[in-house]
Amino acid sequence: MAPTVAEAPLVMRTTGWADYALLDSGHGKKLERYGPYRVVRPEPQCLWSPRLPQSEWDRADAVFDPTDEDEAGRWRFSRQPAETWPLNWGAAKFNGRFTAFRHLAFFPEQAANWAWLDERIRTLKQPRVLNLFGYTGVASLVCAAAGAQVTHVDASKKAVAWARENAALSGREDIRWIVEDARKYVQREARRGSQYEGIILDPPKYGRGPTGEIWKLFEDLPELAKLCASLLSPDASFLILNAYAERISGASLSGLLAQELAGRGGRIDWGELALVEEAGDRQIGLSFFARWSA
Repeated sequence: MAPTVAEAPLVMRTTGWADYALLDSGHGKKLERYGPYRVVRPEPQCLWSPRLPQSEWDRADAVFDPTDEDEAGRWRFSRQPAETWPLNWGAAKFNGRFTAFRHLAFFPEQAANWAWLDERIRTLKQPRVLNLFGYTGVASLVCAAAGAQVTHVDASKKAVAWARENAALSGREDIRWIVEDARKYVQREARRGSQYEGIILDPPKYGRGPTGEIWKLFEDLPELAKLCASLLSPDASFLILNAYAERISGASLSGLLAQELAGRGGRIDWGELALVEEAGDRQIGLSFFARWSA
């Protein structure tokens, strides 16, 4: 039986929480709060005008000035920031930090996925969860706190070191950390016959593995999706596929999952993740997803 694919897209909205808020947006930028810091970052999708007066934007502690269209740039600070500062979402504690690629070591719109994962995993009995391209590990921490046995994979030694720091903040010592090219790891797991009840797949548009492997989303994702489908156990509960590339869509991701999960039944929802302004009536779509659930 083929999975049922949702006919219409789903917008998974992230509203602010104690340590994060989208305060305002407009003129190609967004004004956010990350713990104690007000931050201005570029966001070309914000075609409208800001609501708050310029004086509120001028109070920003950090402004990111892009130098190209590939996320690179530099920060300007109105005061010297801490190298890291503690944040949390639910039971997951993690550090914020100003990186060279305009983000702050996590992606707040992913909180919609974290909430879904937390609720889903709590209905299962110690599921084995594989988090590929796991970055600084917030999703891994959320899953572990909900009761999952988590394997976290990322090709960046620095990202996994940050993820380990976040795990220490959260008091967790039960996550398996792997520094390796995700594709190579999944290929080896497939040969071993390993199985998981849940998989999180959040690949970049372009990346390099620890020994020079090249990752290109449009060329390499189909093979990786097929391999991930082969790792799902008979009792598997979910597979989440998320992507930030401009030329992709939730619809195309759902088509890929429907192909690779033919015969499994269940349901595939698809759409985008969006951040919602504090005022509550404007939202910014930031990534696309497709989610299979049994």
